[in-house]
Amino acid sequence: MGKITAAITATGAYVPDYILTNKILETMVDTNDEWITSRTGIKERRILKDEGKGTSYLAINAAQDLINKKGIDPTEIDLVIVATATPDMKAASTAAYTATQIGAVNAFSFDLEAACSSFLFGMSVASSYIESGKYKNVLLIGADKNSSFINYKDRATCIIFGDGAGAVLFEPNEEGLGLQDELLRSNGEGREFLQATYGGSSYPSTPEAVAEGKHYIFQDGKTVFKNAVFNMADVTEKILERNQLTKDDIAWLVAHQANKRIIDATANRVKIDDSKVMMNIQKYGNTTSATLPLLLNDYESRLKKGDKLIFAAFGGGFTWGSIYFKWAYNS
Repeated sequence: MGKITAAITATGAYVPDYILTNKILETMVDTNDEWITSRTGIKERRILKDEGKGTSYLAINAAQDLINKKGIDPTEIDLVIVATATPDMKAASTAAYTATQIGAVNAFSFDLEAACSSFLFGMSVASSYIESGKYKNVLLIGADKNSSFINYKDRATCIIFGDGAGAVLFEPNEEGLGLQDELLRSNGEGREFLQATYGGSSYPSTPEAVAEGKHYIFQDGKTVFKNAVFNMADVTEKILERNQLTKDDIAWLVAHQANKRIIDATANRVKIDDSKVMMNIQKYGNTTSATLPLLLNDYESRLKKGDKLIFAAFGGGFTWGSIYFKWAYNS
């Protein structure tokens, strides 16, 4: 028996029906389509508007899409991880509810939160469980209802974020495919530049705080942009060097969809051609934990067994990292 690696064997996705276009945003806040597109690359984003439906609704639908496509029996799933920055509620696990609703009754589950790096960090965690040899089927879901903490009068944030979910299934592999290497980092000094302050234990929500809009997300755009550009490119370059990979070896760069200029800067730093850069930010905006699995689902038909992928992400906190991954199947 060869060494066990953790490979992705299926993908799934879900985005809400409602499309918030740049044209609609022009009627809500002082902005315009050209300004948004030139600075972010975003043309539209999906918004979950149904009352009472949260991140779990997105996660459940993405997981169900994967289950239907893969034809897997949900009772065979050992672990469900929901990577999210917007859990349904405090204390109660979004992952536990998601697992129950999809019929994964034999799985244990937990939420994982590292802002926009949540899914990337989740790939490391899911792979470790598979590589331990104790688990055969790990479902990793990236899901966020970002509209739940967006102030649609704040031009700095409302143009960026959307809602959505993507899911992947990790299984053991003995062909050397799947996760090959990772370089993950964090720096807590960055949290003051990107946060939703009220609603956590440091600053519990109060009627006064809500009335003043302090529960909405705040972002110092220039500082976040500068750190994202440097750190995403830096770890991507290092993971390539460490594995003796050139730009010609890489089939795809799978980068967090925060801002097209950040993605372009990362690709330019490691000299990866635009044709090898996965991109769907124009359709969904920044879906936080969902960007990477949504990319995989959108590009699944173009991926080939053995393709070498480089994942990269950057998020609030600050959190960031890069993963070198070999694709395991042909669609």
